[in-house]
Amino acid sequence: MATQSEIKVVTNNKCFGGYQKVLEHSSDVLKCTMKFGIYIPPQENEEEQFPVLFYLSGLTCTEQNVITKAGFQRLAAQYKMIVVTPDTSPRNCGIPNEEAKWNVGAGASMYVNATQEPWNKHFQMYTYITEELYELVLNNFPVLKEQVAITGHSMGGHGALMCALRNPNKYKSVSALAPACNISNSPTLIEGLKTLIGEDMESFKTWDPTILVQSYNGPKLEILIHVGTEDNFLKEDLLIDNFVQAASGNDKIQSIVKYEKGYDHGYYFVSTFFEEHIKFHYSILHKYA
Repeated sequence: MATQSEIKVVTNNKCFGGYQKVLEHSSDVLKCTMKFGIYIPPQENEEEQFPVLFYLSGLTCTEQNVITKAGFQRLAAQYKMIVVTPDTSPRNCGIPNEEAKWNVGAGASMYVNATQEPWNKHFQMYTYITEELYELVLNNFPVLKEQVAITGHSMGGHGALMCALRNPNKYKSVSALAPACNISNSPTLIEGLKTLIGEDMESFKTWDPTILVQSYNGPKLEILIHVGTEDNFLKEDLLIDNFVQAASGNDKIQSIVKYEKGYDHGYYFVSTFFEEHIKFHYSILHKYA
């Protein structure tokens, strides 16, 4: 596990009184160098600690997309919240054709642990997000360790839902923006998923939020989802209605879905509704103060 001295500062920019950093470290889990963004809100003193929100980005994104397009830093400063924005996959691993397709390989980890060669050596993003990066952030930055939340957009929305449902005590709150909710039935995502974990339908169940939500048995969980009515992935790939229907049979889950008229799938949509998600997590996390 990387220590503070082993984390390289790539960029460090003052922003709304806090600092937007991009950091680099050597990942033992992914066996490559990884970058992640982290916003630290203004500190009144060196001892002040904050809740933390992990944000998982979508297909093709790096840590830069949300940092530069979503405008969340003002909100994170206002609500005194650390926001962590990892890359979406290992990169430059020497895997043949790892960048040949936009929905397979680099930038398309699906946030799962790959079992198929040659991907399985590096593409262990689930473990990276929920264990290695999680511990790195909590152990090296001013985080209130009982106030951890997760959110994401598109493929990252799938990742956020999946990570929260599989780790009921690790994340106190979860939300998603235009999430892929039923990944094993998504025409856009299924090729990448099969490339990483094979074609056994049983293995899909391990990673699919619509299946996982049916057996979730942790603390009661309220899930906020926003999606645009003009999202071009809405009908075939996001499959939010499948998730809501599955969740309705589990009294431990309360799903709140807001369909926003006229909005598409991109970062204009994300930046419009990110504040509501920050407020949502703030209201839940402060119950653990």
